[in-house]
Amino acid sequence: MKPKYDVIILGAGHNGLVAAGYLARAGLSVLLLEKNNYIGGATVSQKIFPDFDAQLSSYSYLVSLFPHKIIDDLGVRIELRRRTTASCTPYECGGENRALLLSNTDEEISRESVRQLTGSVAEYEQLKRFYSLPRIFAEYAWDSMLEPLVSKEQFRRRFADAPGQEAWRSLVEEPLGCAIERYLRHDLLRGLVMTDGKIGVFTHPHDPSLLQNRCFLYHLIGNRTGEWKVPVGGMGVVAGELERVAREAGAQLFTGVELHSLQLDESTKSTGFVVNGEAHEVESDFVLINFGRNVLARLTGTFYQPDRTDEGSVFKINMLLRRLPHLKTRNYSAEQAWCGTFHTNEGYEQMNRSYQQAAAGRLPDNAPCEVYCHSLTDSSILSPELCAQGFHTMTLFGLDAPYPLFLKNHDQVRKQAEARFLAGINQWLAEPLGECLAVSSDGGLCIDSKTPVDIEDSLGMYHGNIFHDAPSWPFALDLEQVGMWGVETEWEHVYMCGSSAQRGGAVSGIPGHNAAMKVLELAGGRSGRASGVHAAG
Repeated sequence: MKPKYDVIILGAGHNGLVAAGYLARAGLSVLLLEKNNYIGGATVSQKIFPDFDAQLSSYSYLVSLFPHKIIDDLGVRIELRRRTTASCTPYECGGENRALLLSNTDEEISRESVRQLTGSVAEYEQLKRFYSLPRIFAEYAWDSMLEPLVSKEQFRRRFADAPGQEAWRSLVEEPLGCAIERYLRHDLLRGLVMTDGKIGVFTHPHDPSLLQNRCFLYHLIGNRTGEWKVPVGGMGVVAGELERVAREAGAQLFTGVELHSLQLDESTKSTGFVVNGEAHEVESDFVLINFGRNVLARLTGTFYQPDRTDEGSVFKINMLLRRLPHLKTRNYSAEQAWCGTFHTNEGYEQMNRSYQQAAAGRLPDNAPCEVYCHSLTDSSILSPELCAQGFHTMTLFGLDAPYPLFLKNHDQVRKQAEARFLAGINQWLAEPLGECLAVSSDGGLCIDSKTPVDIEDSLGMYHGNIFHDAPSWPFALDLEQVGMWGVETEWEHVYMCGSSAQRGGAVSGIPGHNAAMKVLELAGGRSGRASGVHAAG
Protein backbone atom coordinates (compact mmCIF):
# COMPACT_ATOMS: atom_id res chain seq x y z
CA MET A 1 0.00 0.00 0.00
CA LYS A 2 1.44 3.33 -1.07
CA PRO A 3 0.72 6.56 0.82
CA LYS A 4 -0.57 8.28 -2.31
CA TYR A 5 -2.11 7.32 -5.68
CA ASP A 6 -3.18 9.26 -8.71
CA VAL A 7 -6.67 7.76 -8.47
CA ILE A 8 -8.64 5.89 -5.80
CA ILE A 9 -11.74 4.06 -7.01
CA LEU A 10 -14.35 3.15 -4.41
CA GLY A 11 -16.30 0.07 -5.45
CA ALA A 12 -15.11 -2.82 -7.66
CA GLY A 13 -18.23 -3.42 -9.68
CA HIS A 14 -17.89 -3.67 -13.45
CA ASN A 15 -17.84 0.12 -13.91
CA GLY A 16 -15.09 0.62 -11.35
CA LEU A 17 -13.09 -2.12 -13.06
CA VAL A 18 -13.56 -0.47 -16.47
CA ALA A 19 -12.31 2.85 -15.09
CA ALA A 20 -9.36 1.12 -13.40
CA GLY A 21 -8.43 -0.60 -16.66
CA TYR A 22 -8.40 2.60 -18.69
CA LEU A 23 -6.54 4.64 -16.07
CA ALA A 24 -3.90 2.04 -15.21
CA ARG A 25 -3.24 1.37 -18.90
CA ALA A 26 -2.67 5.13 -19.32
CA GLY A 27 0.10 4.98 -16.73
CA LEU A 28 -1.69 6.38 -13.68
CA SER A 29 -1.37 4.72 -10.27
CA VAL A 30 -4.75 3.27 -9.28
CA LEU A 31 -6.06 1.86 -6.01
CA LEU A 32 -9.41 0.06 -6.18
CA LEU A 33 -11.23 -0.64 -2.88
CA GLU A 34 -14.22 -2.98 -2.48
CA LYS A 35 -16.27 -3.50 0.69
CA ASN A 36 -17.38 -7.04 -0.22
CA ASN A 37 -15.04 -10.00 -0.12
CA TYR A 38 -15.40 -10.48 -3.87
CA ILE A 39 -14.89 -8.46 -7.06
CA GLY A 40 -17.71 -7.64 -9.46
CA GLY A 41 -20.58 -6.13 -7.47
CA ALA A 42 -23.86 -6.88 -9.22
CA THR A 43 -22.08 -8.77 -12.01
CA VAL A 44 -20.60 -11.45 -9.77
CA SER A 45 -21.32 -15.16 -10.34
CA GLN A 46 -21.66 -17.32 -7.26
CA LYS A 47 -22.30 -20.89 -6.20
CA ILE A 48 -25.64 -19.91 -4.69
CA PHE A 49 -26.66 -23.49 -3.89
CA PRO A 50 -23.64 -25.06 -2.11
CA ASP A 51 -24.55 -28.67 -2.90
CA PHE A 52 -24.41 -28.09 -6.65
CA ASP A 53 -21.62 -26.95 -8.95
CA ALA A 54 -23.59 -24.25 -10.73
CA GLN A 55 -22.47 -20.63 -11.15
CA LEU A 56 -25.42 -18.22 -11.06
CA SER A 57 -25.46 -14.43 -11.15
CA SER A 58 -27.26 -13.15 -8.09
CA TYR A 59 -28.38 -9.89 -9.68
CA SER A 60 -27.69 -9.46 -13.42
CA TYR A 61 -27.78 -11.97 -16.21
CA LEU A 62 -27.53 -10.61 -19.78
CA VAL A 63 -25.42 -8.07 -21.66
CA SER A 64 -26.67 -5.52 -24.19
CA LEU A 65 -25.36 -2.07 -23.33
CA PHE A 66 -21.69 -2.97 -22.92
CA PRO A 67 -20.08 -1.19 -25.90
CA HIS A 68 -17.87 -3.24 -28.23
CA LYS A 69 -15.48 -0.27 -28.13
CA ILE A 70 -14.74 -0.82 -24.44
CA ILE A 71 -14.22 -4.55 -25.01
CA ASP A 72 -11.79 -3.79 -27.84
CA ASP A 73 -10.01 -0.92 -26.07
CA LEU A 74 -9.25 -2.96 -22.97
CA GLY A 75 -8.65 -6.29 -24.68
CA VAL A 76 -11.43 -7.99 -22.71
CA ARG A 77 -11.75 -11.65 -23.69
CA ILE A 78 -15.44 -12.48 -23.45
CA GLU A 79 -17.88 -14.22 -25.75
CA LEU A 80 -21.43 -12.90 -26.01
CA ARG A 81 -23.73 -15.52 -27.49
CA ARG A 82 -27.08 -14.97 -29.20
CA ARG A 83 -30.22 -16.58 -27.87
CA THR A 84 -32.18 -18.24 -30.66
CA THR A 85 -35.45 -17.13 -29.05
CA ALA A 86 -36.00 -13.48 -28.20
CA SER A 87 -39.19 -13.96 -26.19
CA CYS A 88 -42.02 -16.40 -25.51
CA THR A 89 -45.38 -15.24 -24.16
CA PRO A 90 -48.06 -17.89 -23.46
CA TYR A 91 -51.75 -17.08 -23.85
CA GLU A 92 -55.12 -18.79 -24.06
CA CYS A 93 -57.44 -18.57 -27.07
CA GLY A 94 -60.79 -20.35 -27.26
CA GLY A 95 -59.82 -22.66 -24.42
CA GLU A 96 -56.57 -23.64 -26.16
CA ASN A 97 -53.13 -22.89 -24.74
CA ARG A 98 -50.82 -21.18 -27.22
CA ALA A 99 -47.70 -19.02 -27.15
CA LEU A 100 -46.37 -15.99 -28.98
CA LEU A 101 -42.75 -16.70 -29.88
CA LEU A 102 -40.43 -14.08 -31.35
CA SER A 103 -37.20 -15.45 -32.80
CA ASN A 104 -33.78 -13.81 -32.98
CA THR A 105 -32.78 -15.95 -35.96
CA ASP A 106 -35.90 -16.68 -38.06
CA GLU A 107 -38.25 -13.83 -38.93
CA GLU A 108 -40.82 -16.19 -40.43
CA ILE A 109 -41.31 -17.89 -37.05
CA SER A 110 -42.05 -14.50 -35.50
CA ARG A 111 -44.37 -13.44 -38.32
CA GLU A 112 -46.39 -16.65 -38.19
CA SER A 113 -46.61 -16.55 -34.39
CA VAL A 114 -48.04 -13.01 -34.47
CA ARG A 115 -50.45 -14.05 -37.23
CA GLN A 116 -51.76 -16.89 -35.06
CA LEU A 117 -52.22 -14.46 -32.17
CA THR A 118 -53.93 -11.64 -34.08
CA GLY A 119 -55.42 -13.33 -37.14
CA SER A 120 -53.30 -11.38 -39.66
CA VAL A 121 -49.73 -10.31 -40.39
CA ALA A 122 -50.66 -6.61 -40.24
CA GLU A 123 -49.89 -6.40 -36.53
CA TYR A 124 -46.48 -7.95 -37.12
CA GLU A 125 -45.65 -5.24 -39.62
CA GLN A 126 -46.77 -2.64 -37.10
CA LEU A 127 -44.57 -4.26 -34.46
CA LYS A 128 -41.60 -3.94 -36.82
CA ARG A 129 -42.45 -0.28 -37.47
CA PHE A 130 -42.60 0.38 -33.76
CA TYR A 131 -39.25 -1.29 -33.08
CA SER A 132 -37.70 0.76 -35.88
CA LEU A 133 -38.06 3.78 -33.56
CA PRO A 134 -35.43 2.70 -30.99
CA ARG A 135 -33.22 1.47 -33.85
CA ILE A 136 -33.31 4.95 -35.39
CA PHE A 137 -32.66 6.50 -31.98
CA ALA A 138 -29.72 4.16 -31.42
CA GLU A 139 -28.15 5.11 -34.75
CA TYR A 140 -27.99 8.74 -33.67
CA ALA A 141 -27.34 8.19 -29.95
CA TRP A 142 -25.12 5.16 -29.44
CA ASP A 143 -21.70 6.61 -30.25
CA SER A 144 -22.47 9.67 -28.14
CA MET A 145 -22.75 7.52 -25.00
CA LEU A 146 -18.92 7.50 -24.89
CA GLU A 147 -18.53 11.22 -25.66
CA PRO A 148 -19.07 14.48 -23.73
CA LEU A 149 -22.68 15.59 -23.40
CA VAL A 150 -24.33 17.88 -25.93
CA SER A 151 -27.42 20.00 -25.37
CA LYS A 152 -30.89 18.56 -25.85
CA GLU A 153 -31.48 20.88 -28.80
CA GLN A 154 -28.21 19.92 -30.48
CA PHE A 155 -29.05 16.27 -29.88
CA ARG A 156 -32.56 16.72 -31.32
CA ARG A 157 -31.18 18.25 -34.53
CA ARG A 158 -29.65 14.88 -35.38
CA PHE A 159 -33.22 13.60 -35.88
CA ALA A 160 -33.95 15.94 -38.78
CA ASP A 161 -35.50 13.56 -41.32
CA ALA A 162 -39.08 12.28 -41.06
CA PRO A 163 -38.26 8.88 -39.47
CA GLY A 164 -35.93 10.61 -37.02
CA GLN A 165 -38.57 13.16 -36.06
CA GLU A 166 -41.08 10.37 -35.40
CA ALA A 167 -38.54 8.50 -33.25
CA TRP A 168 -37.79 11.67 -31.28
CA ARG A 169 -41.46 12.48 -30.74
CA SER A 170 -42.37 8.92 -29.74
CA LEU A 171 -39.46 8.26 -27.41
CA VAL A 172 -38.49 11.67 -25.99
CA GLU A 173 -41.37 14.12 -26.20
CA GLU A 174 -44.46 12.10 -25.30
CA PRO A 175 -45.16 9.24 -22.87
CA LEU A 176 -44.23 5.86 -24.31
CA GLY A 177 -47.80 4.66 -23.97
CA CYS A 178 -48.87 7.10 -26.72
CA ALA A 179 -46.60 5.44 -29.29
CA ILE A 180 -47.45 1.92 -28.11
CA GLU A 181 -51.16 2.61 -28.50
CA ARG A 182 -50.65 4.42 -31.81
CA TYR A 183 -48.72 1.56 -33.41
CA LEU A 184 -50.19 -1.57 -31.83
CA ARG A 185 -53.73 -2.77 -31.23
CA HIS A 186 -53.33 -6.17 -29.56
CA ASP A 187 -53.09 -6.05 -25.77
CA LEU A 188 -50.46 -8.81 -25.54
CA LEU A 189 -48.15 -7.10 -28.03
CA ARG A 190 -48.59 -3.77 -26.29
CA GLY A 191 -47.65 -5.40 -23.00
CA LEU A 192 -44.66 -7.18 -24.50
CA VAL A 193 -43.28 -3.85 -25.68
CA MET A 194 -44.05 -2.01 -22.44
CA THR A 195 -42.10 -4.44 -20.22
CA ASP A 196 -38.81 -2.89 -21.36
CA GLY A 197 -40.06 0.42 -19.99
CA LYS A 198 -40.73 -1.05 -16.54
CA ILE A 199 -37.92 -3.46 -15.67
CA GLY A 200 -36.28 -2.27 -12.45
CA VAL A 201 -38.32 0.94 -12.05
CA PHE A 202 -41.85 1.69 -10.87
CA THR A 203 -43.77 3.36 -13.68
CA HIS A 204 -46.66 3.05 -16.14
CA PRO A 205 -47.22 3.79 -19.87
CA HIS A 206 -48.48 7.37 -19.41
CA ASP A 207 -46.18 8.44 -16.58
CA PRO A 208 -45.67 12.21 -17.15
CA SER A 209 -42.08 11.96 -15.83
CA LEU A 210 -41.19 9.86 -18.92
CA LEU A 211 -39.32 7.46 -16.64
CA GLN A 212 -40.72 4.63 -18.75
CA ASN A 213 -39.25 6.18 -21.92
CA ARG A 214 -35.76 6.42 -20.43
CA CYS A 215 -35.91 2.87 -19.11
CA PHE A 216 -37.15 1.63 -22.49
CA LEU A 217 -34.28 3.31 -24.34
CA TYR A 218 -31.71 1.71 -22.04
CA HIS A 219 -33.10 -1.69 -22.94
CA LEU A 220 -33.29 -1.12 -26.70
CA ILE A 221 -30.26 0.86 -27.93
CA GLY A 222 -27.31 -1.31 -26.90
CA ASN A 223 -24.69 -1.51 -29.66
CA ARG A 224 -27.36 -0.16 -32.03
CA THR A 225 -29.35 -3.43 -32.02
CA GLY A 226 -30.65 -3.63 -28.45
CA GLU A 227 -30.25 -7.40 -28.51
CA TRP A 228 -29.49 -8.92 -25.11
CA LYS A 229 -26.85 -11.63 -25.25
CA VAL A 230 -25.57 -14.33 -22.94
CA PRO A 231 -22.02 -13.92 -21.56
CA VAL A 232 -20.42 -17.35 -21.92
CA GLY A 233 -19.30 -18.54 -18.49
CA GLY A 234 -21.76 -16.24 -16.73
CA MET A 235 -21.64 -12.63 -15.62
CA GLY A 236 -18.69 -13.44 -13.38
CA VAL A 237 -16.54 -13.93 -16.47
CA VAL A 238 -17.21 -10.31 -17.47
CA ALA A 239 -16.09 -9.07 -14.05
CA GLY A 240 -13.16 -11.49 -14.01
CA GLU A 241 -11.85 -10.29 -17.36
CA LEU A 242 -12.15 -6.65 -16.32
CA GLU A 243 -10.28 -7.47 -13.11
CA ARG A 244 -7.54 -9.20 -15.12
CA VAL A 245 -7.12 -6.16 -17.37
CA ALA A 246 -6.91 -3.78 -14.41
CA ARG A 247 -4.41 -5.90 -12.46
CA GLU A 248 -2.19 -6.55 -15.48
CA ALA A 249 -2.09 -2.80 -16.12
CA GLY A 250 -0.86 -2.23 -12.57
CA ALA A 251 -3.99 -1.33 -10.61
CA GLN A 252 -4.05 -2.52 -7.00
CA LEU A 253 -7.28 -4.11 -5.77
CA PHE A 254 -8.36 -4.85 -2.20
CA THR A 255 -11.55 -6.54 -1.02
CA GLY A 256 -13.13 -6.69 2.44
CA VAL A 257 -12.47 -2.97 2.90
CA GLU A 258 -14.26 -1.01 5.61
CA LEU A 259 -14.36 2.64 4.62
CA HIS A 260 -14.48 4.99 7.63
CA SER A 261 -13.52 8.46 6.35
CA LEU A 262 -13.61 10.38 3.10
CA GLN A 263 -12.17 13.89 2.82
CA LEU A 264 -13.00 15.40 -0.56
CA ASP A 265 -12.83 19.17 -0.03
CA GLU A 266 -9.07 19.64 -0.34
CA SER A 267 -7.10 19.50 -3.59
CA THR A 268 -5.49 16.31 -2.34
CA LYS A 269 -8.16 13.81 -1.30
CA SER A 270 -7.88 11.53 1.71
CA THR A 271 -9.51 8.12 2.10
CA GLY A 272 -9.45 6.27 5.41
CA PHE A 273 -10.21 2.57 5.60
CA VAL A 274 -9.46 -0.72 7.30
CA VAL A 275 -8.42 -3.87 5.43
CA ASN A 276 -7.20 -7.12 6.95
CA GLY A 277 -7.46 -5.53 10.37
CA GLU A 278 -5.03 -2.74 9.49
CA ALA A 279 -6.01 0.94 9.26
CA HIS A 280 -4.81 3.07 6.34
CA GLU A 281 -5.07 6.74 5.39
CA VAL A 282 -4.28 7.15 1.68
CA GLU A 283 -4.15 10.32 -0.40
CA SER A 284 -5.02 10.75 -4.08
CA ASP A 285 -5.45 13.43 -6.69
CA PHE A 286 -8.73 11.96 -7.91
CA VAL A 287 -11.51 9.88 -6.35
CA LEU A 288 -13.98 7.88 -8.43
CA ILE A 289 -17.24 6.78 -6.79
CA ASN A 290 -18.71 3.48 -7.96
CA PHE A 291 -21.69 3.40 -5.62
CA GLY A 292 -24.89 5.38 -5.37
CA ARG A 293 -25.30 9.02 -4.44
CA ASN A 294 -27.25 7.85 -1.39
CA VAL A 295 -24.17 6.06 -0.06
CA LEU A 296 -21.90 8.98 -0.95
CA ALA A 297 -24.19 11.37 0.96
CA ARG A 298 -24.06 9.13 4.02
CA LEU A 299 -20.27 8.95 3.94
CA THR A 300 -19.78 12.69 3.50
CA GLY A 301 -22.68 13.99 5.59
CA THR A 302 -24.12 15.83 2.60
CA PHE A 303 -27.75 16.16 1.48
CA TYR A 304 -29.35 13.63 -0.84
CA GLN A 305 -32.91 14.08 -2.07
CA PRO A 306 -34.25 11.33 -4.33
CA ASP A 307 -37.73 11.55 -5.85
CA ARG A 308 -40.32 8.91 -6.69
CA THR A 309 -38.67 8.06 -10.03
CA ASP A 310 -35.60 6.82 -8.13
CA GLU A 311 -37.62 4.08 -6.43
CA GLY A 312 -36.46 0.53 -7.11
CA SER A 313 -39.01 -2.05 -8.23
CA VAL A 314 -37.74 -5.56 -8.89
CA PHE A 315 -38.07 -9.02 -7.36
CA LYS A 316 -35.31 -11.40 -8.37
CA ILE A 317 -35.51 -15.19 -8.08
CA ASN A 318 -32.64 -17.56 -8.91
CA MET A 319 -33.45 -21.24 -9.33
CA LEU A 320 -31.68 -24.49 -10.13
CA LEU A 321 -33.80 -27.07 -11.95
CA ARG A 322 -33.45 -30.84 -12.23
CA ARG A 323 -35.25 -30.61 -15.56
CA LEU A 324 -36.98 -28.04 -17.73
CA PRO A 325 -40.74 -27.73 -17.07
CA HIS A 326 -43.00 -28.40 -20.04
CA LEU A 327 -45.59 -25.91 -21.20
CA LYS A 328 -49.28 -26.64 -21.65
CA THR A 329 -48.99 -25.41 -25.22
CA ARG A 330 -47.60 -27.82 -27.79
CA ASN A 331 -46.68 -25.10 -30.28
CA TYR A 332 -43.08 -24.91 -29.13
CA SER A 333 -40.61 -27.07 -27.26
CA ALA A 334 -39.52 -26.30 -23.71
CA GLU A 335 -36.05 -25.45 -25.05
CA GLN A 336 -37.50 -22.91 -27.49
CA ALA A 337 -39.67 -21.30 -24.83
CA TRP A 338 -37.19 -21.01 -22.00
CA CYS A 339 -34.00 -19.93 -23.80
CA GLY A 340 -35.57 -16.56 -24.62
CA THR A 341 -37.33 -14.23 -22.19
CA PHE A 342 -40.52 -15.92 -20.99
CA HIS A 343 -43.27 -13.39 -20.18
CA THR A 344 -46.25 -13.96 -17.93
CA ASN A 345 -48.98 -11.64 -16.61
CA GLU A 346 -47.52 -8.91 -18.80
CA GLY A 347 -50.49 -7.97 -20.91
CA TYR A 348 -50.86 -4.20 -21.28
CA GLU A 349 -54.01 -3.88 -19.18
CA GLN A 350 -52.79 -6.52 -16.74
CA MET A 351 -49.72 -4.42 -15.99
CA ASN A 352 -51.79 -1.26 -15.65
CA ARG A 353 -53.83 -3.04 -12.97
CA SER A 354 -50.75 -4.46 -11.26
CA TYR A 355 -49.17 -1.00 -11.17
CA GLN A 356 -52.28 0.49 -9.60
CA GLN A 357 -52.41 -2.24 -6.96
CA ALA A 358 -48.73 -1.83 -6.10
CA ALA A 359 -49.10 1.96 -5.98
CA ALA A 360 -51.94 1.44 -3.48
CA GLY A 361 -49.56 -0.52 -1.25
CA ARG A 362 -50.48 -4.13 -2.04
CA LEU A 363 -48.87 -6.97 -3.91
CA PRO A 364 -50.42 -7.34 -7.36
CA ASP A 365 -52.91 -10.20 -7.68
CA ASN A 366 -51.36 -11.27 -10.98
CA ALA A 367 -47.74 -10.34 -10.53
CA PRO A 368 -46.01 -9.65 -13.89
CA CYS A 369 -42.63 -11.22 -14.43
CA GLU A 370 -40.20 -12.57 -17.00
CA VAL A 371 -37.99 -15.61 -16.84
CA TYR A 372 -35.17 -17.10 -18.82
CA CYS A 373 -32.76 -20.04 -18.74
CA HIS A 374 -29.08 -19.09 -19.16
CA SER A 375 -27.85 -22.68 -19.38
CA LEU A 376 -29.79 -23.41 -22.59
CA THR A 377 -27.52 -20.96 -24.42
CA ASP A 378 -24.40 -21.50 -22.32
CA SER A 379 -24.08 -24.79 -20.45
CA SER A 380 -20.60 -23.91 -19.17
CA ILE A 381 -22.07 -22.38 -15.99
CA LEU A 382 -22.98 -25.95 -14.95
CA SER A 383 -20.58 -28.78 -14.21
CA PRO A 384 -20.45 -31.61 -16.80
CA GLU A 385 -22.17 -33.88 -14.26
CA LEU A 386 -25.13 -31.52 -13.85
CA CYS A 387 -25.37 -31.03 -17.63
CA ALA A 388 -25.45 -34.80 -18.15
CA GLN A 389 -28.28 -35.10 -15.64
CA GLY A 390 -30.38 -32.44 -17.42
CA PHE A 391 -30.02 -29.65 -14.84
CA HIS A 392 -30.68 -26.03 -15.81
CA THR A 393 -30.60 -22.59 -14.20
CA MET A 394 -33.60 -20.28 -14.26
CA THR A 395 -33.77 -16.56 -13.49
CA LEU A 396 -36.95 -14.58 -12.77
CA PHE A 397 -37.34 -10.79 -12.76
CA GLY A 398 -40.56 -9.60 -11.13
CA LEU A 399 -42.12 -6.23 -12.02
CA ASP A 400 -44.35 -3.89 -10.00
CA ALA A 401 -42.55 -4.85 -6.78
CA PRO A 402 -41.57 -1.44 -5.34
CA TYR A 403 -39.45 -1.06 -2.22
CA PRO A 404 -42.24 0.17 0.14
CA LEU A 405 -44.19 -3.08 -0.25
CA PHE A 406 -41.43 -4.95 1.59
CA LEU A 407 -40.68 -2.56 4.45
CA LYS A 408 -43.15 -4.13 6.88
CA ASN A 409 -43.03 -7.87 7.56
CA HIS A 410 -40.22 -8.24 5.06
CA ASP A 411 -39.79 -12.01 5.21
CA GLN A 412 -43.52 -12.66 5.15
CA VAL A 413 -44.12 -10.37 2.16
CA ARG A 414 -41.10 -11.89 0.39
CA LYS A 415 -42.71 -15.35 0.67
CA GLN A 416 -46.03 -14.02 -0.56
CA ALA A 417 -44.38 -12.29 -3.53
CA GLU A 418 -42.35 -15.38 -4.38
CA ALA A 419 -45.53 -17.50 -4.35
CA ARG A 420 -47.40 -15.08 -6.60
CA PHE A 421 -44.63 -14.79 -9.15
CA LEU A 422 -44.28 -18.58 -9.31
CA ALA A 423 -48.07 -18.95 -9.59
CA GLY A 424 -47.93 -16.68 -12.62
CA ILE A 425 -45.50 -19.11 -14.24
CA ASN A 426 -47.34 -22.24 -13.12
CA GLN A 427 -50.58 -21.25 -14.85
CA TRP A 428 -48.91 -22.01 -18.19
CA LEU A 429 -47.09 -25.21 -17.21
CA ALA A 430 -48.06 -28.85 -17.61
CA GLU A 431 -46.42 -29.48 -14.22
CA PRO A 432 -45.73 -27.21 -11.23
CA LEU A 433 -42.35 -25.50 -11.38
CA GLY A 434 -41.65 -26.66 -7.82
CA GLU A 435 -41.58 -30.28 -8.95
CA CYS A 436 -38.72 -29.46 -11.32
CA LEU A 437 -36.53 -27.67 -8.76
CA ALA A 438 -33.34 -29.30 -7.53
CA VAL A 439 -33.36 -30.36 -3.87
CA SER A 440 -30.42 -29.65 -1.55
CA SER A 441 -29.01 -32.11 0.95
CA ASP A 442 -31.08 -30.59 3.76
CA GLY A 443 -34.28 -31.14 1.80
CA GLY A 444 -34.76 -27.51 0.79
CA LEU A 445 -35.63 -26.45 -2.74
CA CYS A 446 -32.96 -24.63 -4.75
CA ILE A 447 -34.66 -21.29 -4.96
CA ASP A 448 -33.26 -17.94 -3.81
CA SER A 449 -35.25 -14.70 -3.92
CA LYS A 450 -34.19 -11.09 -3.41
CA THR A 451 -36.41 -8.10 -2.73
CA PRO A 452 -35.52 -4.42 -3.27
CA VAL A 453 -34.69 -4.30 0.45
CA ASP A 454 -32.21 -7.17 0.02
CA ILE A 455 -30.62 -5.45 -2.97
CA GLU A 456 -30.15 -2.20 -1.05
CA ASP A 457 -28.70 -4.07 1.92
CA SER A 458 -26.26 -6.05 -0.24
CA LEU A 459 -25.20 -3.49 -2.83
CA GLY A 460 -26.24 -0.11 -1.41
CA MET A 461 -28.48 0.61 -4.41
CA TYR A 462 -31.08 3.17 -3.33
CA HIS A 463 -34.30 1.31 -2.46
CA GLY A 464 -33.10 -1.61 -4.56
CA ASN A 465 -32.97 0.39 -7.79
CA ILE A 466 -30.79 -1.66 -10.17
CA PHE A 467 -29.96 1.60 -12.02
CA HIS A 468 -28.93 3.27 -8.68
CA ASP A 469 -31.43 6.01 -9.48
CA ALA A 470 -33.76 6.93 -12.33
CA PRO A 471 -32.28 6.23 -15.80
CA SER A 472 -31.16 9.45 -17.46
CA TRP A 473 -31.38 10.96 -20.93
CA PRO A 474 -28.26 10.73 -23.13
CA PHE A 475 -28.00 14.50 -23.49
CA ALA A 476 -27.34 17.49 -21.21
CA LEU A 477 -30.29 18.57 -19.12
CA ASP A 478 -29.08 22.18 -18.87
CA LEU A 479 -26.46 24.35 -20.55
CA GLU A 480 -24.00 23.97 -17.65
CA GLN A 481 -23.67 20.26 -18.46
CA VAL A 482 -22.79 20.77 -22.12
CA GLY A 483 -19.27 19.51 -22.76
CA MET A 484 -19.17 17.59 -19.49
CA TRP A 485 -19.02 13.79 -19.22
CA GLY A 486 -22.02 13.42 -16.93
CA VAL A 487 -19.83 12.14 -14.08
CA GLU A 488 -19.11 15.40 -12.27
CA THR A 489 -19.94 16.00 -8.59
CA GLU A 490 -19.95 19.03 -6.32
CA TRP A 491 -16.30 18.29 -5.44
CA GLU A 492 -13.39 19.06 -7.73
CA HIS A 493 -11.67 15.91 -9.05
CA VAL A 494 -14.36 13.65 -7.57
CA TYR A 495 -16.42 11.78 -10.17
CA MET A 496 -19.20 9.22 -10.29
CA CYS A 497 -17.99 6.21 -12.26
CA GLY A 498 -21.00 3.95 -11.63
CA SER A 499 -24.67 3.79 -12.51
CA SER A 500 -25.43 7.06 -10.67
CA ALA A 501 -23.58 8.96 -13.39
CA GLN A 502 -25.56 10.35 -16.29
CA ARG A 503 -25.82 7.60 -18.91
CA GLY A 504 -25.13 5.08 -16.15
CA GLY A 505 -27.23 2.04 -15.40
CA ALA A 506 -27.37 -1.58 -16.51
CA VAL A 507 -24.26 -3.65 -17.23
CA SER A 508 -22.71 -1.10 -19.58
CA GLY A 509 -19.28 0.05 -18.43
CA ILE A 510 -20.22 3.41 -19.96
CA PRO A 511 -19.89 5.54 -16.81
CA GLY A 512 -16.62 3.78 -15.95
CA HIS A 513 -15.27 4.76 -19.35
CA ASN A 514 -16.57 8.32 -19.10
CA ALA A 515 -15.17 8.92 -15.62
CA ALA A 516 -11.79 7.64 -16.81
CA MET A 517 -11.89 9.99 -19.81
CA LYS A 518 -12.67 12.92 -17.50
CA VAL A 519 -9.66 12.09 -15.32
CA LEU A 520 -7.39 11.59 -18.30
CA GLU A 521 -8.34 14.96 -19.78
CA LEU A 522 -7.15 16.63 -16.59
CA ALA A 523 -4.21 14.36 -15.79
CA GLY A 524 -2.93 14.47 -19.36
CA GLY A 525 -3.13 18.25 -19.52
CA ARG A 526 -1.44 18.65 -16.15
CA SER A 527 1.43 16.17 -16.32
CA GLY A 528 1.49 14.46 -19.68
CA ARG A 529 1.30 11.03 -18.04
CA ALA A 530 -1.79 10.17 -20.09
CA SER A 531 -0.29 11.04 -23.46
CA GLY A 532 -1.52 8.64 -26.12
CA VAL A 533 -4.44 7.48 -23.99
CA HIS A 534 -7.01 8.19 -26.66
CA ALA A 535 -5.21 5.84 -28.97
CA ALA A 536 -5.28 3.23 -26.22
CA GLY A 537 -8.78 3.97 -25.07
